[in-house]
Amino acid sequence: MAKTATRSVDLEPIDRLEEKLKLLVSMIERMKAEQARAGEENQRLARELEALRGRVAASEAMSSELSSLKEERDVIRSRVTEMLEQLDALNL
Repeated sequence: MAKTATRSVDLEPIDRLEEKLKLLVSMIERMKAEQARAGEENQRLARELEALRGRVAASEAMSSELSSLKEERDVIRSRVTEMLEQLDALNL
């Protein structure tokens, strides 16, 4: 009977070590899963960033075109104003 008590006392450190190892394994599995999720999220964000960069480039192109059209409108407006002034001068 003394032998059984000694044997269970000797196994307690091994049981604690086993429990710690199981916790460590589960922690590693969780970390791997989190890393995989973070990698997927990173890829998704990279795709989203590329899409946004494309939209910014398109927006800049539209802005440039709009500026060009405004300049053209101003030129046409000034020419029309000149023609109207010339027409007014002819009616005198």
